[in-house]
Amino acid sequence: MKTDELREKYLEFFETKGCVRRPSDVLVPRGDPTVLFTPAGMNQFKDQFLGVGKLDFTRATTCQKCLRTGDIENVGNTAYHHTFFEMLGNFSFGDYFKNDAIHWAWEFLTDKKWLGLDPQRLTVTVFQEDEEAYGIWHDKIGLSADRITRDNEHENFWPAGAPSEGPDGVCGPCSEIFYHPPGSSGNVEIWNLVFTQFNRVGDPPDNLRPLPKKNIDTGMGLERTAAVLQGHESNFEIDTLRPLCEASAAAVGVKYAYDSPHGRAVRRIADHVRAVTFAISEGVLPDRDRERYVIRQLLRRAVMEGFLIGQHDPFLHTLVPNVAEAMQVPYPELGKETEKIAEAIRDEEEQFLGTVEKGLHKLDSYIEKARGDGKSVLSGDDVFDLHQTDGFLIELTEAVAAKHNLSVDRQRFNARMQRHLQDSGRGAFADKVMAAGPLDAIRETQAGTDFVGYDETASTGKVVGIIAEGRLIDSLEEVGHDDPVGVVLDCTPFYGEAGGQVGDTGTLTATGLQFDVADTQREGDYMVHIGHLKSGTLQLGMEVTAEIDTQRRAGIRRAHSATHLLHHALHKYVGEHALQRGSKVDRDTLRFDFSQPRPVTSEQISQIEDEVNRRIAEGAAVSAEIMELKEAKKLGAMALFGEKYPDRVRMVSMGDFSKELCGGTHLVNTGQVGLCKIISEEGTQKGVRRITALTGERALEKIRHDEALLKELAQQLKTPQPDDLPQRVNALQEELKRLKRELSKQTSQSAASAVDTMLENAISVGDVKIVGHEARDWDVEMIRAQIDQIRRSAGSSAVLIGSITGDKVILIAGLSKDLVQQGLNASDWVKTAAKIAGGGGGGRPDFAQAGAKHPEKLGEAIAHGTKWLQEQLEK
Repeated sequence: MKTDELREKYLEFFETKGCVRRPSDVLVPRGDPTVLFTPAGMNQFKDQFLGVGKLDFTRATTCQKCLRTGDIENVGNTAYHHTFFEMLGNFSFGDYFKNDAIHWAWEFLTDKKWLGLDPQRLTVTVFQEDEEAYGIWHDKIGLSADRITRDNEHENFWPAGAPSEGPDGVCGPCSEIFYHPPGSSGNVEIWNLVFTQFNRVGDPPDNLRPLPKKNIDTGMGLERTAAVLQGHESNFEIDTLRPLCEASAAAVGVKYAYDSPHGRAVRRIADHVRAVTFAISEGVLPDRDRERYVIRQLLRRAVMEGFLIGQHDPFLHTLVPNVAEAMQVPYPELGKETEKIAEAIRDEEEQFLGTVEKGLHKLDSYIEKARGDGKSVLSGDDVFDLHQTDGFLIELTEAVAAKHNLSVDRQRFNARMQRHLQDSGRGAFADKVMAAGPLDAIRETQAGTDFVGYDETASTGKVVGIIAEGRLIDSLEEVGHDDPVGVVLDCTPFYGEAGGQVGDTGTLTATGLQFDVADTQREGDYMVHIGHLKSGTLQLGMEVTAEIDTQRRAGIRRAHSATHLLHHALHKYVGEHALQRGSKVDRDTLRFDFSQPRPVTSEQISQIEDEVNRRIAEGAAVSAEIMELKEAKKLGAMALFGEKYPDRVRMVSMGDFSKELCGGTHLVNTGQVGLCKIISEEGTQKGVRRITALTGERALEKIRHDEALLKELAQQLKTPQPDDLPQRVNALQEELKRLKRELSKQTSQSAASAVDTMLENAISVGDVKIVGHEARDWDVEMIRAQIDQIRRSAGSSAVLIGSITGDKVILIAGLSKDLVQQGLNASDWVKTAAKIAGGGGGGRPDFAQAGAKHPEKLGEAIAHGTKWLQEQLEK
């Protein structure tokens, strides 16, 4: 059975059991600080598992894209480990439980209508105290006792070891299903059934409290089960991964076989390029923080594997089309982004390979140092510095060191790395999936906030939550309190920040009460009005009038509608690849980030601005409609790959040229934008550019400000009209060039005179002339010229010149060739002099330069240096 067929069969089977088929969540969860990447199928159902909010369904099934790096060292070494993988799952939220979960798993695995696996090749495990699960497997499914293993809480409980070691919170026993391949003594875990039935409170005993509603969370590894069905001992041999391994091998110039010398490395390349491709498709470009750091490391590890095989040119980007082809059935959108993804990967490859070349020189010095000291182990501190400062991967260091019969102090390296991760926050993302807070308590009594702000600017709402200092309170009386307070209403016209649009401001009022709202944030289905109490008492359950700042909202609507026009214009004049990668919409101000590997030209900026204003002049109708996601896509609505959308979406249309899925507030027609002025275009990170623009009143203010500035400049430069400014500026530049030439001529004449003066004041030691001179406002080039002139004029000579320019001190020393041959060194000389003025430097034996901190000691430094050299010559 092909992998794509297995995926579809699984989802189809659980749909027959009443489960709602849900799409995969995004690989990088939005608004979830507890994880960097989606690690399991249950993550998108956190609220359902917690029992908060309204349940639209009580049973579900998914095939979830996942990314984990905890076992990264096992990737390629074992048959089953991956970083990116797909997890098939079925879930129950207070609906079916152990009996159905176990029976359905068995039916799907063994029934010939579905997978038809030999029941005799399946065994199971249960938690040692879970008599209910054991009884279902033994008495109802009919497994003999020797095919059911009872195991402890570290093997068959979620989270592992929870009853004894915690953490507190939702937990439960597991039951795992194993397949035993023919002709093999091993087994493969293909399915894990988790029965979340307890709330752990405190230490044992009697710390597992039954939950009022019990849940099911199961996961079947797609790649593992495909390997079982296709008769392979390794996931990397299945129909979707074997071709990718072969393509990876060809890209690095070797032939692939599972047991070949380069098999492990090729499997790592195939795994990592799949993970990187999916992450970049969601806008996670390689960089230095959080999830971007992880993707950079995965990408570099893959390139490193190729480098060690002998491929020293960029190659990883060539594999992106192979990934898209392998995954085209479940993720056809990936094929539309291959060019953009490949370009991003190539950029990072080239940067890393440049780093490797530089790092190899540094590593060579560490190797020579270790050999010179008679050591066989490279310093962990040196290796960490190479890794952190130069981006040189530890595995590459170990491989190169091994060729020189050296090892690495990995213990010290790991200690330094752990400390770095803690300091930078990269190791601080604990798994708090079931964490609760003030809003979770509100959810128990209130399903969410009814947003009426598309049609109304003021409405009446009941206070259902007051949050102060991270906790719920019943009333607020402190007028003028320092810390902001959050207020949740059951109904509001206030838009909570989302989709790049900032939150509304305004007031909540009642008789004798005024609460000023400085910001509105969205937390799931709730709008949280954040601000300060100005008068009266705010109480839970009271009714208030919520009224937004309408002038501010009008400016936000202008900017948001202009953002859609800008997106349309970018597609027209930059290309279809210029997809949104982030935005911020404020009062008559917009910032729009988009995919683009190189700067947008001035000509393109003009074309884009013209197109936006043409669409504004059209006065095209703006409308919004709620519909099914599939219908919106059929109508051509722009849906970004890697973005999570609900089943029913809001499609905003502008004329016949723009359709986007958007929850923000907009105008009635494009003409209400008034005017749009682009004020900047810049890069924000690799492969992402940003356009900032103004609309409406602010755009007009910007134009008037620029006009006033031009008039002021025209007056200062004494030009009749601003149009004459370029000609006037050109004339001034020519005048400046002429004055510089005259000054240079005068300086050269002065310098020639200075050479004569310096030689007259020189100290003679035998045939050698020692010159020490303190100058003012001489730059490096001027000093170099003076030294060269003296050496040509005086023959055997030593020259030390210092100069002060502003607060900078320069000291330069020069020796004639005969003095260098005698063993004198200009670097030693300039260091000796500079030390007196609090500085240092160095250079070549015949010419060296230094800087210093204390200008007032320059004369003393030159005198000391001159005396030192005189002593060297007289020895």
